[in-house]
Amino acid sequence: MGWSLFAGIVFVGIGAFLFCRPDLLWKLTERWKSYRADEPSDLYLKSTKLGGALFALLGIAIAVLVLIL
Repeated sequence: MGWSLFAGIVFVGIGAFLFCRPDLLWKLTERWKSYRADEPSDLYLKSTKLGGALFALLGIAIAVLVLIL
């Protein structure tokens, strides 16, 4: 139970980071791949925010289901 609750909290934290700072994630992972790109595209920002929200919801679901079951 403890590990699942911890995993849920970690998932929520990662999801919140992805949702709040997709530009920082782009700088860390994608910027070096292109010499022309100065900032992430709108599609990248929207898809990363969506992924972060889904990741956070998964973390909440894990934490709640562990407490319920």
